[in-house]
Formats: sequence, structure tokens, C-alpha cells
Amino acid sequence: MANKVYPDAAAALDGLLFDGMTIVSGGFGLCGIPENSIAAIRAAGTKGLTVVSNNAGVDGFGLGLLLETRQVAKMISSYVGENKEFERQYLAGELELEFAPQGTLAERMRAGGAGIPGFYTRTGVGTLVAEGKEHKEFDGEQFILERGIVADLAIVKAWKADRFGNLVFRKTARNFNPMAATAGRTTVAEVEEIVEDGALEPDSIHTPSVFVQRLFVGTFEKRIEQRTVRKREAA
Repeated sequence: MANKVYPDAAAALDGLLFDGMTIVSGGFGLCGIPENSIAAIRAAGTKGLTVVSNNAGVDGFGLGLLLETRQVAKMISSYVGENKEFERQYLAGELELEFAPQGTLAERMRAGGAGIPGFYTRTGVGTLVAEGKEHKEFDGEQFILERGIVADLAIVKAWKADRFGNLVFRKTARNFNPMAATAGRTTVAEVEEIVEDGALEPDSIHTPSVFVQRLFVGTFEKRIEQRTVRKREAA
């Protein structure tokens, strides 16, 4: 077996990045995002990117870092409301945007990873999402054709992995990461811990090693996207 374990993000991404590429990025909000890989892509200066992700990070963190440096040409996303720089670039015509409902986006990743070129869904019928897409009637209902997504690179963040690349995600980080991991021609996983062989319960593995080509142990800030607290009551 080829060695899949790399010392850091820069090493894991070495030779994989090129201008104009498409990258699928896992995570939900700021939970389970591949922080280290995003920073390494920023440092590499790769530009003209099409990035597929549920959201576009926030100003100064996550994918927002790549927006700041103008490395992203197009986003395929569901939710972008937490990023002022995203808003500014989009309204100024500097950033192309393709909206996809969250469930549709997750299924597009899963379909691409499963070798399914497209599927029909009712979600988005009669909205801007459906414009320009093929419509087909099934059982008296209108459906639209959505294409599976296959990217040049997938970057994901997992909780645990073994050296073979079997991945376990934790809680909300399972949103999008397992599907994203299947959708890249090459998948790089950053993890909190690489465990000993056999330490992962086979039935608990979320992404099998066949989908993962490179992995490394990262360091994570794990920011909270919206911190809401109540005032402490007087003693």
C-alpha cells in the first residue's frame, strides 16, 4: 500500500493544485471545515477556483480566506449569508455564483462519487434554481435534472482516521464531509488523530479508505459561527 500519511497540508496538496481547478470542500457552517487545507491553498496562490461547498465561510476564516485573496472565481453553494466580502464580490459582478439547495448539493456530491451523472428532483421547481435545467414529468409532477459533481480535488476534515485513510466524522461534521470525500478525483483528508491499525470499529467508519488518497494530522481553531449567550444572572 502506498503511504497516504503526509506531514502537513502543504505536503499533502503538493502537485495537486492548478489554476482554474474545481475543489469540493466539506463541512457545515464553520463545523468540520478543512481549515488547514484552505490555508495551504491560500498560501499556494492557486487562482481561478471553482469551489463547491455548503457555505463560503465567514470574513477572515474558512473559505472566506480564499475570497479575500480573490482566488475564487465561482462558488457552488447553498448558504452564503455570513460573508460580507462574498456579498460585495457577487453584487459587483466579480464572483460567479450557482445556488443549490442543501439536500440537492449533498446529493450532487454523492451522485458524482457514485458515478451517477445526473438525477431528477422536485426541489427548486418553479424557482430560479430551475432556470435553464431540463424538466421532466413523473407521475404528474414536474422534476428538474441536476448534475452529479466530480471535482479535481476534495478537501475534508475528519475526527479520526487510520493510516489507510478510513475516516470517522464527529457529529455535525458529518454534514457534507462524507459526500464531499467521494466527489474528488483526489481526496485529501485532514484529521484530528490517526489511530493504530484495527482501532476503528469497522461498522463505525463513515468514509472507506478507497475514497481517500492523502491525509495528515491538522491543528484546528474550531470557531463558533454565531456565538449566542445570555447574561449571567446576579448572585
